Formats: sequence, C-alpha cells, structure tokens
Amino acid sequence: MEAIIKTAKGDMKVSFYEKDAPNTVANFVKLAKDGFYDGLTFHRVIPDFVIQGGCPKGTGVGGPGYKIDCELTGDNQYHDRGVLSMAHAGRNTGGSQFFVCHSRRQTSHLDRNHTCFGKVYEGLEVIDAIKEGDKINSIEIID
Repeated sequence: MEAIIKTAKGDMKVSFYEKDAPNTVANFVKLAKDGFYDGLTFHRVIPDFVIQGGCPKGTGVGGPGYKIDCELTGDNQYHDRGVLSMAHAGRNTGGSQFFVCHSRRQTSHLDRNHTCFGKVYEGLEVIDAIKEGDKINSIEIID
C-alpha cells in the first residue's frame, strides 16, 4: 500500500511499513481516506529535522479524538531522510499528527521512541520546500 501526499509544493509518494507498524498504517490510511488531513497545515517545520502536520487545530495540540499505541519493535524503526513517523506527547499518545524527517543527522534519538510507518520514495525535494503553514491538499491512498 502506498500514498501520495499532495501539497502546493509538490507531491510526496510514500511506501508504508505495513509489516512493522500495521496499526499505525491502518490508522493513517483510515484518516486519509476519510479526508481528515485535507487542508491541514504543516504546523511545525524545523530545518534539517522534520516537517510535522496532522493537527486539526493547526497548533500541535489537536488530534482525532483518540490515541493509538506505539509500534517500536519492527525492523524499520530507523529515522532517516523521508521517513514518516507518528508524533506524540508521550508513549502511546499518537493519533493523527505525523512528521517527515529531513535527514538522519538530527533524528537518531527518535529511533524506537516514535513509530516509523512509511517512507517517501519520490518527491524528497518537497520535504525541503515545505514551510510552516503550508497545507496538505489531500492524501491519496493507493491500495
């Protein structure tokens, strides 16, 4: 399963880690298919670290109204350029917010603390182009 995260700066094509993080992938896919992410912003952009989106309030404090457990034991729990990972406010508190890593240099401390659930394989340049406040136009899921 794959996704296309569509933004004004371009599209990011994502391959999911269904084997390593099945519940996190299923949660993201459901939210995307329901249109939850459409029009939300990347509310947090830290150069050479991450771009973060998925907060319905646009501030980093919102979510879908429930929490999901972290999935941290799979082989792909390694934060590197293009990796999608769940944001949270502490273990097992993720919901809808996710981030995409700029590089490995500043993200290794996130390994096995945040659930990696996919990776951008095309459109990596879009990660660098995203600025705080840029919108997620839509997320298309390709089954």
